[in-house]
Amino acid sequence: MKDLNSYWKESLENKRVIITGGTTGIGREITLLLSFLGAKCLICGRHQEQIDETLAAVNEGGHSGTCEGLVADLTKAEDIQRLFDTADQRLGGVDILINNAALGYGSVSEGSYEDWDYLIRTNLTAYLACSHHATKRMETVGKGHIVNIGSMSADVREEGSSVYVATKSGIQGFSEALRKELNPKNIKVSLIEPGAVDTDMQAGNTKEKEAQIQKYEMLPAEDIAMAVGFCLAQHERCDIVTLQIRPHLQLI
Repeated sequence: MKDLNSYWKESLENKRVIITGGTTGIGREITLLLSFLGAKCLICGRHQEQIDETLAAVNEGGHSGTCEGLVADLTKAEDIQRLFDTADQRLGGVDILINNAALGYGSVSEGSYEDWDYLIRTNLTAYLACSHHATKRMETVGKGHIVNIGSMSADVREEGSSVYVATKSGIQGFSEALRKELNPKNIKVSLIEPGAVDTDMQAGNTKEKEAQIQKYEMLPAEDIAMAVGFCLAQHERCDIVTLQIRPHLQLI
């Protein structure tokens, strides 16, 4: 059996990775892990300050990989096109796409049409569009891996979160159908569905969230990054189809 540390690095070193929403929460931790393992990452987010902070963390952490950042609003088709054009120019293509950027929301009884439309375009339509662009590039080299970050909300369907649940249920169905389309082309599709994670979507301040983590009622974002790394490090013969990960005492 191979040394697991070496195996992870061998599997991910020099891989060209796009991570949407790679500046905060789960996306930021995925960026830090994959760049540490030697991947060449391109992240996007809506705020330059958060991009700069993430790039600084990569550079200060002794990571063997690289990371570049791009300000983009994934509700805009032109920004998605620019993201993939940048990947072509800076990375020379895309081996791995991590569809992660998402916003939280509550009930359809709240807000306006414009609010729901923006959320759906961020949480769902952008996943479709990014997968489209990534697939076109992966087909040319005959392999690739798309990881969709969903949520256990797709199954739990909590009261008061109908708009968010609609998007995450859509991602679940999209991932299952996309896998059947792309597996014959040697492109993998993995769906990661977390439970409660310490991100901006969760209510409460830092101290309150830390208390929940200590009580095993919430996960730190780095736990989800580890799950993503595990999926990506598998041999070509092996697919992690769906992985649900929740805090031990989030009894859902």
